[in-house]
Amino acid sequence: MAEVTKKETEETVSQQQVPEEAEHEVQLEEDQQPTNGTDEGEDQLAGEPEEVDEKEERIRELETKLQEQENKLLRVLADFENAKRRATLDKEALNKYKAQSLLTNLLPVLDNFERALAVEVKAEETQSLLTGMEMIYRNLMDSLKGEGLIEIEAQDQEFDPNFHQAVMTDSDPDKASGIVLQELQKGYMLKDRVLRPTMVKVNE
Repeated sequence: MAEVTKKETEETVSQQQVPEEAEHEVQLEEDQQPTNGTDEGEDQLAGEPEEVDEKEERIRELETKLQEQENKLLRVLADFENAKRRATLDKEALNKYKAQSLLTNLLPVLDNFERALAVEVKAEETQSLLTGMEMIYRNLMDSLKGEGLIEIEAQDQEFDPNFHQAVMTDSDPDKASGIVLQELQKGYMLKDRVLRPTMVKVNE
């Protein structure tokens, strides 16, 4: 009985030591786990700023490209508006001065009418002819004025190089310097555009 009791006592002691050793091993594992978990967390935190920087850089690149595309679009729209405005102005000018070529070609005809009407005649038959020519001339001038033809005033006006062409000078003490003394050839405008300046004699 004494031997059995001794054996049982040793087994009981052995069983008590095993849990203590196992518990010690478990404690070591638990002590190591937090350390490993902390290292992984630090690695993740260290990697996050790099990912954030890459995203921010990508966003800046996309914003820059978007701004460039917007600028290109604005330039294209501006060019389109300018082209549209030029086309409108050209169309308006074409309508406004559509008779320019015809009127320019008719200016020599008007000059010949004026020369013929300036001739002094005594014969009654010739006078009747001139009267008829004068009526035709007036009708023609009325029609041309309806298209925008304007005679440039020059006689006794101050010389203006925009509308007058000085081909001669003279001296008249009764008039100021730069005053037109005589019209040598009549000038004309089409609305606000000069077709031909008036050829004049100017006072010195």
